[in-house]
Amino acid sequence: MEIKQITLGSQGLVVPYIGLGCMGMTGFQDAHMYGPADEQEAIATIHKSLELGGNFLDTADLYGPFKNEQLIAKAIAGNRDKYIIATKFGWEIDDNDQVTWAINGKKDYVKKSVERSLKNLNTDYIDLYYMHRLDKSTPIEETVGAMSELVKEGKVGYIGLSEVSSETVKRAHAVHPVTAVQSEYSLFERTVEERGVLQTLKELGIGFVAYSPLGRGFLSGQIKQIDDLPENDFRRAIPRFQGEQFQKNIELVKAIEAIATQKDVTSSQLALAWIISKGILPIPGTKRRKYLEQNIAATAIELMEADIVQLESIVPLGTDTGAPYDEFSMGLID
Repeated sequence: MEIKQITLGSQGLVVPYIGLGCMGMTGFQDAHMYGPADEQEAIATIHKSLELGGNFLDTADLYGPFKNEQLIAKAIAGNRDKYIIATKFGWEIDDNDQVTWAINGKKDYVKKSVERSLKNLNTDYIDLYYMHRLDKSTPIEETVGAMSELVKEGKVGYIGLSEVSSETVKRAHAVHPVTAVQSEYSLFERTVEERGVLQTLKELGIGFVAYSPLGRGFLSGQIKQIDDLPENDFRRAIPRFQGEQFQKNIELVKAIEAIATQKDVTSSQLALAWIISKGILPIPGTKRRKYLEQNIAATAIELMEADIVQLESIVPLGTDTGAPYDEFSMGLID
């Protein structure tokens, strides 16, 4: 099966219709966000993805920190030119490799971060470089100005932003063309639509990349009760997975699964096909070949207008499925 390709934004970056989110492949700050890591299987998953035409990998210096980029370096060794690598900076990591939990978008930090990521990825260029979160104490013009210099130096191909407002996008795009904005987006999380961000991106010719396209795993249908999550899984601490909200979400998933069954696809595949039908690029995270193959197969599902209407009537725009982060992290979204 050949994955169709899409031009992300209007600067010329061509990517497959689906990307591979790599965060779960390594631990995070010594905790495993989505169960234990298995390096061999993770590398095999990256190789399998390339074989199937899925050559767009998404990582960040924060994951590990650095372990995720280093894992990708191992996986792509000898084949760098066949992959499109997106990584991110912004969560400040000090010289002892400790995350300070501050956001830093200052010019000198941008320069320092890119050198570190190039080294960890063992490459001399990054295809798409995102600002992970907005540094509210530094003008976006300064951050994007620094990113723009990286493009001129050939260290970065295209620039992106993550979890930003329409206003920030407009200001950034006026300094240097933004190729992509990445935010959480799924049937369970459509805030960017409610806030008009998608409309702004459309007007400016900027691509949109959806992380957590399966609602942090809810839309996979694999989570039936809270004990289906490992004890140290970070999702246990977020409102979407707590109390009554958890039960309400389970009911929504059941209704989505009923449509998936009629179409003879999984609920994950249906949720991804819904995103793809909107011209949006999902980057589901997986660390196993089995799920990767299922996710990539979703690019071949054609949804009719009636299917889309039916799905959106289950979870209409504005449905409260619970916050996707704790209060601290929610406060860092622009």
